[in-house]
Amino acid sequence: MSSPESATATESSPEDAISEESLKDFISSLPSREGWPQPLIQYKGYWFKPGILEGVLRASRDFAPRAGDVVLATQPKCGTTWLKALAFAVSNRSRHGLGAADHPLLTRHPQHLVPFIEIPGAAGGHVDIGALPSPRLLATHLPMSLLRPETRSLRCRVVYLCRDPKDTLVSRLHFENKVARGGGAGLLMDDAFGMFCEGFSPYGPFWDHCLEYWEESMVRPDTVLFLKYEEIKSDPARVVRRLATFLGIPLTEEEEGSGVAEEVARMCSFEKLTGLEVNQVGGVSHGNKVHVDNSVFYRKGEVGDWANHMSREMGEKLDRMVQDKLQGSGLVF
Repeated sequence: MSSPESATATESSPEDAISEESLKDFISSLPSREGWPQPLIQYKGYWFKPGILEGVLRASRDFAPRAGDVVLATQPKCGTTWLKALAFAVSNRSRHGLGAADHPLLTRHPQHLVPFIEIPGAAGGHVDIGALPSPRLLATHLPMSLLRPETRSLRCRVVYLCRDPKDTLVSRLHFENKVARGGGAGLLMDDAFGMFCEGFSPYGPFWDHCLEYWEESMVRPDTVLFLKYEEIKSDPARVVRRLATFLGIPLTEEEEGSGVAEEVARMCSFEKLTGLEVNQVGGVSHGNKVHVDNSVFYRKGEVGDWANHMSREMGEKLDRMVQDKLQGSGLVF
């Protein structure tokens, strides 16, 4: 996937040289633990599903960042689909009129418009991101420490979106139980809560993932933008303006006057996207031959829904624990 715009020098690691033949052998040598619908494997301090980890290792080996790349980073169930829609609309507004009936966001699922670096099939079929023209809009669930180091040295722009851990856990539990095959009662909240609090969850520990991007945004605010789901929910038009400015394409006076920020917010709203047929039919391959229905990417989109699924005592315990993990960082939920 190399290109003239890619970095010429890289910081290599032993995993960079892993061949396809030895990939599964390497994964089988790593710590593994049961508990979630699929066993999780620990790699460099984080937990991954086996099929996802294969994609992570391939991306570590093959992905070549470019200076113009924009990477949308999230933990799963923290508003990934919403961020993809907003960033796509903002960065492509000169190519696709916001009121056009054939706007890609009205005809394609947001997950298909912004391909994942480490999950090729999640864009509705295999996408060779190395063949995409620059500037590329890409997505990842990877922690900052597992992104290629050139992402930093080439000053790629990174937008990170996090969410209250309680709502994240509830959304994760619902997603896992919908995706899991084979029937059964599914994973119980008490079990998921215990594992999440241990830091044992897909792409977890949650707090380490957030903290890596938070600290990077403090050091490099011009190339790492840290957002919270709750602030998009409370004022989406303001976040649209922040995104446009951060991406180097701020809204013009004319756009401000014609209400472009508000129009982007409306077009990317939960209500608008869930009402589109394209977001309710079909699906994607999401690693390890797992099929995910498009509708599964939308549930409630609410802030504070955790209170309907876990006790107040559980919520307070998780709040205290996360606060302790983030103590001294300046990051709070």
